[in-house]
Amino acid sequence: MSARLFKRQIDVAERQQALQGGEGGNETGRADKWRLLRALTEAKAHYGLNDRAIALLEAMASFAAERELDGAKPIIVFPSNRELSLRARGMSPATIRRHVAALVEAGLIFRRDSANGKRYCRRGDHGAVEEAFGFDLAPLALKADEIFALAEQAREDDKLLRAIRTEITLHQRDIAKILEIAIEEGRAGDWLDFSIQLAGIRSTLTRKTEIETLRQTKSDLNLLRHKVETLYLEALSEEEMSANDLQIERHIQNSKSEQLLESSGNEKEKTEAQQRKALVSLARLQKVCPQILDYAREGVRGWSDLIKTADLVRSMLGVSPDAWRKARAAMGEEAAAVVIAVMLERAEEIKSPGGYLRNLTDKAEVGAFSILPMLQALERKTK
Repeated sequence: MSARLFKRQIDVAERQQALQGGEGGNETGRADKWRLLRALTEAKAHYGLNDRAIALLEAMASFAAERELDGAKPIIVFPSNRELSLRARGMSPATIRRHVAALVEAGLIFRRDSANGKRYCRRGDHGAVEEAFGFDLAPLALKADEIFALAEQAREDDKLLRAIRTEITLHQRDIAKILEIAIEEGRAGDWLDFSIQLAGIRSTLTRKTEIETLRQTKSDLNLLRHKVETLYLEALSEEEMSANDLQIERHIQNSKSEQLLESSGNEKEKTEAQQRKALVSLARLQKVCPQILDYAREGVRGWSDLIKTADLVRSMLGVSPDAWRKARAAMGEEAAAVVIAVMLERAEEIKSPGGYLRNLTDKAEVGAFSILPMLQALERKTK
């Protein structure tokens, strides 16, 4: 018994008394044990627990008669070592002791030991448990709100971590590809130095790299990518910059069935609608450009969802906020989002996404751009 553990027991007893007296406020002290354990699995790092400790806690919870844990009173389970080992998938006694200590240290359970250290219960004449000695799960139930909040935060952190890692991977891939092409084509530039810088950044990455280090790595890669793209674009002639685009983006003045332009007797409204460019159906876009759906956190149910997702994807492609803003202003938000979806599908082919989008934006500003040829080119490739 340590001073800290004694203090925890006093705190739990006071909270239980408050709950029993109806003074718990918004706190109920109740939780579905399996839902709570799933949340704890997500928040385990906060409590310094590993999967084996969670498995042992699940085994303990399985001995609780009710599915809902009510922390307003002690929840004591009293399995034998053999029974606990069986439900913990054959965990050895020594391992059980070690993980029990971790769970106690994390403040999720209490030991309620008998005089001889055994776990058992005494029942009354009618079979009801009158006194029990074993493990008390009440602290786990009382931490339900905290655990659920931590699990939600862990999910958000995981999403952020995955997004940053994805962006880092895309930056590395595209920088390496530009360097390879630049060297193969014999472009002027210190490409070897850039290659050394990229290798140095890569060497700092591991599976357990902290998120703050990853943020700095992403920033370093973004800066390096900007330098590499700028130098490569400066080495291109104007003809090289536009040749590929002209092959696949022939301007169509009168797109027909795919246009979502509403008929109107007002010529001014028609002109303004045409200036927003021709839009395709969302269903067709999802079929032609399925990769963007992988980045939609809540699915793509409408154009607003696509625009939000495109904003995320453009950053991972290395398109600057300024280039994205100009594209949306020149093309319209929906058309710009379609362009990002197409660029994601063609990521292996597009040497400089930022420069590519700027080129299309310039064309859109003078009315020489349509998204339909881009989609039709993709459809032909997938057939």
